[in-house]
Amino acid sequence: MRVLIVEDEKDVASFIKSGLEDYGIQADTAPDALIGQKMMAETAYSTVILDVNLPMMNGYEFCRIIRDRYDEVSVLMLTALDSTEHKLAGFDVGADDYLVKPFEFRELMARLRALNRRRMTIPADSVTLKMADLEFNQKSKEVRRNGQKISLTARELALLEFFMKNTDKALTRVEIAENVWDINFDTGTNVVDVYVNYLRKKIDKHFTPKLIHTIPGIGYIMKEAEE
Repeated sequence: MRVLIVEDEKDVASFIKSGLEDYGIQADTAPDALIGQKMMAETAYSTVILDVNLPMMNGYEFCRIIRDRYDEVSVLMLTALDSTEHKLAGFDVGADDYLVKPFEFRELMARLRALNRRRMTIPADSVTLKMADLEFNQKSKEVRRNGQKISLTARELALLEFFMKNTDKALTRVEIAENVWDINFDTGTNVVDVYVNYLRKKIDKHFTPKLIHTIPGIGYIMKEAEE
């Protein structure tokens, strides 16, 4: 694992770099997104630890660039803002996880390990998941329903993939959050519900049968039967 830390606060960047190196992880630092882009063009990184509040170009904008150019790279965003809206903003641009400052270093390491495990388990060959007339190619990330191509964000794709790998199984919000976002579920946030609704509008609203169903008091299930 080689990590790029994009953080304009020198003390924070140094703290993270030193901690990672204590674990035997190679780590480089960049004070802003422009230098970060240059470093990513020259060096292969498995993960980028990305601060939201950066000079010249903020973390959200840089995350979009990373997703466009380096889809295989994991992005862990850092911010001092702990609202659902800010988390959604990060996930919308393709962040894989979100860590709020201040944080304990052991939590950062746990998040990095989880991200690395997920990256290592991505299938090398093209595998198409199917349910009813819905198809999801895990390699190309192409989604079609009744032959119609459906455009999904990175987070919606991850959510759909988790549902389609667990069809006919009741999934709690905690399970969904931990597997799709790699976060410890916060009962005060509705991130999971918001994204399930986003996904439903795209894959269910104009099609039959409906595939994503709510289980009151539990969570959600993907199945062909109508509610």
